[in-house]
Amino acid sequence: MSENKGGADEARPEAAADAQASTGGSPTEPTPAPAGGPPADAAQSQPGAPADAAAWRAQQQYRHQHQWPQQQQRPWGAPGAHSPAKPSWATLVRPGEAAPVRTAALAAVLVSGLAAALLLADGMGPGLPLAVVPAATAAYIAARAAGRRARPWTLAWAIGCLALLVIPALRDSAWPSTLAILAAVLLGALALHGSRTWPGVFLSPLGFADSTVSGTAWMLKGLRSRGGIGKERWLPVAKAAAVAVALLVLFGGLFASADAAFADLLGGLIPDVSVEDGPVRFMLFVLGAVIAIAAARTAAAPLRWDRIEVAPGKPRSRVEWALPLVVLNLLFAGFNAVQLAVLFGGYDKVLRSTGLGHAEYARQGFWQLLWATLLTLAVIALALRWAPRSGAGDRRLVRIVLGTLCAMTLVVVASALRRMDFYVDEYGLTRLRVSVAAMELWLGLVIVLIMAAGVFGARWLPRAVAGSAAAAVLAFGLLSPDGMVAERNVARYEQDGKLDLAYFQSLSADAVPALDRLPEPQRSCALRGINDELAEAGDVPWYAMSMGEYRAREILRERPVTASYEECRSLGAFRGRAPTP
Repeated sequence: MSENKGGADEARPEAAADAQASTGGSPTEPTPAPAGGPPADAAQSQPGAPADAAAWRAQQQYRHQHQWPQQQQRPWGAPGAHSPAKPSWATLVRPGEAAPVRTAALAAVLVSGLAAALLLADGMGPGLPLAVVPAATAAYIAARAAGRRARPWTLAWAIGCLALLVIPALRDSAWPSTLAILAAVLLGALALHGSRTWPGVFLSPLGFADSTVSGTAWMLKGLRSRGGIGKERWLPVAKAAAVAVALLVLFGGLFASADAAFADLLGGLIPDVSVEDGPVRFMLFVLGAVIAIAAARTAAAPLRWDRIEVAPGKPRSRVEWALPLVVLNLLFAGFNAVQLAVLFGGYDKVLRSTGLGHAEYARQGFWQLLWATLLTLAVIALALRWAPRSGAGDRRLVRIVLGTLCAMTLVVVASALRRMDFYVDEYGLTRLRVSVAAMELWLGLVIVLIMAAGVFGARWLPRAVAGSAAAAVLAFGLLSPDGMVAERNVARYEQDGKLDLAYFQSLSADAVPALDRLPEPQRSCALRGINDELAEAGDVPWYAMSMGEYRAREILRERPVTASYEECRSLGAFRGRAPTP
């Protein structure tokens, strides 16, 4: 899935970029134009219905080389230009004609639907990436048929997408898994569309909605085109599949009845399909097939979001632009001076002068500093839109003023994280606290990227910000936030004896290894809620069980919960929560 070549920051003509983007060609490998007319195959095939993929590519190549460049000889609104009005953004982003769907892509779509129906009905675990791989295969086949080739950024997005989908297989907690799935959708959209601008990064996921509708018609057209194919093509495959299934059922049943261990292994591997869950599995089949169709259609003919140009704002004079920012920099400088004094030994003095405790001082400032960081990013974006840009002096002024603001914002980020550390020391770590701290860290990384863009150019910044967000979500899931919360609170208990047993009842199975270190009866009371949820869930098949849940079940099987509900209630384990008898 190649990247778009129509970005506003490209140095080559837009016509050549659009032609290469639609044909999937490399900018360094121009294709010679036909000497007279369209290629023979393209000329003989009907418009909109090429005979095969090769004829379709030849037809598209001819159209772009002989028709599109003639329309782009003069810019819009140029003197003497005889061109129609500038097209709307909906016309600009409209995808080209998709290459005919291949039989292998149709088969991959079918496999994706079957995998979703069989592996996702009992929950998301290792079955999720297994169900997505066929959809990715369908997209790859469709892209190859359209003549698109993978670029380094495309490969990075695709690998990152698959890595994010592994998080539900590793973690039992729903919130990092949900974030990972959303980030995987973003990276998958970037891989399929090849977007590189800010509109492309933000709007690429919307391309799946368009491809769902157009992709369904595209697939149906491909199926109808194969309706006239004789039995000699599909009948042997159907016969072979039927024979294979019959052999598996026959010999599998014999081996299962002959050996109990093999029967257990076979029963654990094969999904348990019943009539009661038939509607749910059918819906999952449709959903999996539709997602695969949307991915394949997007890969064959993606929307060209990078053709949307965001016009810069009216440049302001140096005084009008710089004066508010200089004043803001002075305010930041004064605040940071106080923060540095506090960080380097003035903390107790500040507490005495304000009359606040450690936790109150930290809680009072963290959220305000988080909002200050977010607002600073908005100020930087607006300042860049209206920045003066008449010459090298203006560019130097912009770098100095905004670079100073970014550098001082990093001090604000450090101060916010330090306050959160004080607050956690006093009250312990929670899901919310670890989440906002992770967000503050990522915002600091974004500021560093903005500073680097001011030095090396901003062409790569949209993709770098998107990649950093996905990498942060991936790291967040791999580090196991629920495990971190349990680990930090257990360490706090070992240090000062403070423990909130009631909070542990809401954690996922990822927290069990850390909570298992507590002494009895605190251990059993901390694990009571998790143990009840796992017992209520019953046996879970391998494709729906995360690694975190598997480890928790093994620990609780070896060392069961022993404390009674009355004992746990006396320790405050069910404060604000009704225990399950």
